[in-house]
Amino acid sequence: MRKDALLTVRVARIDIETPVVKRFTLVPVETDRLPPFSAGSHITTFVDFDGQIFERNYTLIGDPGRRDAYEIAIRRSDRSQGGSAGWHDRVRVGDLVRISPPKNHFSLSARARHHVFLAAGIGITPFLSMMAALRTKNGSFELHYAARSRSFCAFYEFIQARYPKSRFYFSENGTRLTPDVLRGARVGTHVYLCGPAPFIREFSRHAEEIGFPKSNIHAERFTTPTPDNPRPFVALLHRSGREVEVAAHETLLAALLRAGVRVRYACRSGGCGTCEIGVFEGAVDHRDFYLTDEEKASNRSIIACVSRAAGDRLVLDL
Repeated sequence: MRKDALLTVRVARIDIETPVVKRFTLVPVETDRLPPFSAGSHITTFVDFDGQIFERNYTLIGDPGRRDAYEIAIRRSDRSQGGSAGWHDRVRVGDLVRISPPKNHFSLSARARHHVFLAAGIGITPFLSMMAALRTKNGSFELHYAARSRSFCAFYEFIQARYPKSRFYFSENGTRLTPDVLRGARVGTHVYLCGPAPFIREFSRHAEEIGFPKSNIHAERFTTPTPDNPRPFVALLHRSGREVEVAAHETLLAALLRAGVRVRYACRSGGCGTCEIGVFEGAVDHRDFYLTDEEKASNRSIIACVSRAAGDRLVLDL
């Protein structure tokens, strides 16, 4: 992303939502109004910790009608490599942060007659703006929210007060959110899922099995899929004949950018398709959530931010 496209915001407030989740309120510095955003949008944040820029995507959780501030909620990851840990431990009120304009790869369907939101843990974040948007126009929706316990359930009191029909499931109390909540859904219902990959797979599969069209099932994942034992490989750029070595620990996108190859990208989590690149030769280990099963089987493209070569070499349309 071009540096001149970034915005500067100030951290105006930090609230502790749970033992592992903090909410950050960001206000504009160079203007009095921030760009508008639609429900489900996210921003990319760029924070400098000891000379290293940490680039991370976070969902906007506030009311889309609000322009004087953005709000994001960040869960401290047990496996943080500096991003969430830095936000929790080092970011203070008054700090300046650079952010991208809002982007949306997980929007509400305009065709849905009813919306069912299924959240696990910090997966609640996109649904906060979605519910606010639907509440404004009297849209039909329901929320099912799974968490470890009430104390680890971010925004519990806020949701209870504003959306009292929401249902909560706490594993420590022996209650579990199951796919059965989808049975009996009215015609025209759309399902939205946000949470860990196993949660997404289970509920997406069940929704299809009971008759939901794939076009009515929407998912946003907050973890990037990674292979169990990644291997290095070589990417041959067909147009120039140049070879780029992709190390086991880095993505194809990161290797291309490191080599100075210009590649468009956005989400970096395999969901938006911005970094799709054509493939001329070589097998692809598809790890994305963007390509259809048919497109993956054709082996004609790769989502560079998460997918890799299944062998030692790929020939790319670059």
